[in-house]
Amino acid sequence: MQARSALFDLYGDYLRARGSRAPVAALVKLLAPLDIAAPAVRTAVSRMVRQGWLHPLRLASGPGYLLTPKAARRLDDAATRVYRTGRGGWDGRFDMILLNDQLSRRDATRLAFLGYGPLSDHVWIAPRASDEIEAALAEAGTGYERFSASHTAGSEIVGRAWDLDRIGQSYEEFVTSLRPVVKAVTARSSDEEAYAARFRLVHAWRSFLFQDPQLPAALLPPQWPGVRAAGFFDKHAARLRPAADRYVERCLQAATRGGRVGFSDS
Repeated sequence: MQARSALFDLYGDYLRARGSRAPVAALVKLLAPLDIAAPAVRTAVSRMVRQGWLHPLRLASGPGYLLTPKAARRLDDAATRVYRTGRGGWDGRFDMILLNDQLSRRDATRLAFLGYGPLSDHVWIAPRASDEIEAALAEAGTGYERFSASHTAGSEIVGRAWDLDRIGQSYEEFVTSLRPVVKAVTARSSDEEAYAARFRLVHAWRSFLFQDPQLPAALLPPQWPGVRAAGFFDKHAARLRPAADRYVERCLQAATRGGRVGFSDS
């Protein structure tokens, strides 16, 4: 697990609801159970500041970092997709983008994150329009035309834009690989163990934001593996949440006081 992506997960899943800020000492403590060393955390934080995701600030306990508005919007959008909240039904139309130029790999990854898939190098579609698509295309520096389009053979067009067989296999692998991680946490486990297991669960689930556009059920194959994987994720993310929250609170309190609260500083 890379320190930068872990920091995004940490802010999105725990710190966004706690003022979107934390002392750097707490960031180090909270990533230590994921085997991410302090130097890697500090390097990743510096990089995120340069990229406009974090803003340095002085807290009573020392130096800390606050989410920028851009980062807060991105994490809020990601949270609605991770936990599948705030999304209504499908209106039967695709958002279609016709590009003047082929995208770079970086820009193509950005569009994939926003839920778009390529029909060709110059044509991208999504089952729902993203609020960020125009800003993403402006940053890519390419001209484009945009349409709202319906299609009478939606299942065919989605098969061209997304490799559903591969995505379905990834969902099956997710359940297989994460089951022993979450099952290892029992009532006798520590809060730190529950936090680490839940963090790995959510981190792995977030990777689907770059793969799965969360197509409406009408466009998915029968017995779609993503349904079973979502149920598995929801069950264990909820089960482990109370203990994980306790651990986060203890780390934040310890960093604020500069002392130890039942576990060693890192």
